[in-house]
Order: sequence, then structure tokens, then C-alpha cells
Amino acid sequence: MFGYGSLIYKVDFPFLERAVAAIVGWERRFWQGSHDHRGTPQDPGRVVTLVRAPGSVCKGIAYRVEHPVFEHLDHRERNGYERHAVTMSLQPQQHEVGGILYVARPDNPAFLGPASMAEIAAHIARSHGPSGSNREYLLRLAEALRELDDPDPHVRELESLLLAYGG
Repeated sequence: MFGYGSLIYKVDFPFLERAVAAIVGWERRFWQGSHDHRGTPQDPGRVVTLVRAPGSVCKGIAYRVEHPVFEHLDHRERNGYERHAVTMSLQPQQHEVGGILYVARPDNPAFLGPASMAEIAAHIARSHGPSGSNREYLLRLAEALRELDDPDPHVRELESLLLAYGG
């Protein structure tokens, strides 16, 4: 299983192995609405999903889990995410393995889609849900990506804008 958002830093499931990994052809975007974790049905927050981007590399964490763990993950990622098969490159040896990730397609009801970076940052700054503030989600993700040495420009720019707002 490949984690590229909160599954990098909020590991609330058992796993057998964990490794830094990368996938090719995908980019993170704060385009998915969160009605159940970082926002509410009336005021959804924004969380990451992946969008196709030929040639791009997205770093994250690969987890080897037993099949029953997917019941928990399916519940956690229920707000518009679907399982998707992917090839992951385990770091640093670049060993390729098959895996699963959760991705929110543009046709799901919670998809918010693109907006200007300033609009996304302002949205994140004001959103809060049962799992905490949307601000915390962005800042924890940005820190986790720094630890993975992933200079994700989308996340870094949003972090800079959020901090400039005093958020």
C-alpha cells in the first residue's frame, strides 16, 4: 500500500514493513474535499489526491500490510477515494513492486478540483473537522515530505502561503 498524504505521518494501522517509495506519473494536489476529517459536510476541508502527470515522481511510504487492514483503510479513505493498482519503486534500491493506493477521481461527489494557490491556502486556513484543522494536515504533510526529501512544489507553495497568512 502506498501512502502519499496523511498515511505518511498518521499511521493508525498495523503493518509488516515500511519503506520510502516513489511512483511515477502522479502528482499530489489539494483538490479533494474532506467532509469527514479536515472539514464538515457544510464546509469541507481540502486534502490531497493524486492526478496524472506524465514524468512526475511522487514520493511517499510503502507499507506491506495484511489483507484485513484494508477494511480499516477503506473506512478511513471512504470520502471519495478508491483503491488503485500502482507500481512502486522502493528506495533507495529502486526495487519495483506492485501496490495499492487510494485516489479520489474527479467524478466523485467530494472532489473540489483546481483553484488558485491563494484560494486553496485560504480554504485550508479556515477549515476544521473531526480530525483537526486543515492547517495541521498541510503543515504535517509538508514536514513529512521534507523528511522524505521530496520537494513537492504544490505542497511547499501552499505551506508558504498558509504561513504568510499567519495560519
